[in-house]
Amino acid sequence: MQVGIDKIGLFTPNKYVDMVDLAHARNQDPNKFLIGIGQSEMSVADQTQDAVSMGINATMKYIDRIDKDKVGLLVFGTESGIDQSKSASLFVKTALKLKPEVRTFEVKEACFGLTAALMIARDFVRVHPHQTAIVIGSDIARYGINTPGEVTQGAGSISMLIKTDPSILALNDGHSAYSEDINDFWRPNDSRVAMVDGKYSTQVYLDFFTKTFNDYKKEKNLATKDFDALIYHLPFTKMGLKANRIAVEDQDEKTTEKLQNSFEASKQLSRHVGNIYTASLYMSLLSLLEKGNLPAGSLVGLFSYGSGAMGEFYSGNLVPGYEKEINPVADQAMLDRRQKLTIAEYEDVFNTALKDPVDGKELTSDDAAGTWYFAGTQGHIRQYKQK
Repeated sequence: MQVGIDKIGLFTPNKYVDMVDLAHARNQDPNKFLIGIGQSEMSVADQTQDAVSMGINATMKYIDRIDKDKVGLLVFGTESGIDQSKSASLFVKTALKLKPEVRTFEVKEACFGLTAALMIARDFVRVHPHQTAIVIGSDIARYGINTPGEVTQGAGSISMLIKTDPSILALNDGHSAYSEDINDFWRPNDSRVAMVDGKYSTQVYLDFFTKTFNDYKKEKNLATKDFDALIYHLPFTKMGLKANRIAVEDQDEKTTEKLQNSFEASKQLSRHVGNIYTASLYMSLLSLLEKGNLPAGSLVGLFSYGSGAMGEFYSGNLVPGYEKEINPVADQAMLDRRQKLTIAEYEDVFNTALKDPVDGKELTSDDAAGTWYFAGTQGHIRQYKQK
């Protein structure tokens, strides 16, 4: 029985910053951001978009094409939680009008959260083959104005439907995992912005990739040349490029070119959206599907990483007809709808979004009709509305 990804939806807020503008404002050479970091644009969430609203909007991309009565599980992975107790998934479940019998909860391990949700959902569907599962990764990456990590911010969500006989990616058995208790990135309860040791985090990421990739190949008796694509968690695209260089080291020209081309395809959405933490790996997957032109049956290797730290490598094969389940035109239109912010506007939006709105004050969205948004709190209870 095959289990895997049947549907996938992406959402990102309707505002962005151009990296050339940001570089000039910070007295930096634009190539430091464009080439050194590998980013062109960065989505910005205003006060009306949070992890919940983005997760709803990502799932809305496919919800009308599934049988909602078959959904038995909803797992929400995030490190941008909106409550210390109540799961973000319950707000999503209500907005999507899923049945009350759905099991639902939230998981957290930095950027590994959506992979954790996916593996839980895979095992659930194996035991309950007549049911499906929705998994969501949704985050706002914030490091602060004029900080070293500013250029690696972003906002967005990926939602996926997991089921038997999937239409996009059939997950293979087995995985390799590795974890250590380290402090490369963290966000204390009293901070709205993350704290990171950038150089250390990059090295840990590369070390975890090397170990899990090699362990997986050994476990599955595979060689690097057997993969048609390798994709990565991308806090910024240059990070994945470094991992990919490790992967193709000492490989023949054909393998090197194949995996370099697939990486180039997988990084395109990230280059324009930025860091979306838990969902970043799966935005890489969507970008590969839309821009990679891979044939059915292609073996895709996926490296997931969450600081603190947890790494995992696994694989899947593309299903015949997967192209019918993606809509690159609609995703490009979503990016094109975004308003380009001046640096002053971006800083104002960023700083305002760090503050909780006054209880009882209703917020309104300037996004397109049909978009879900955070409308403020009433009696300290979060309100979500559809425009």
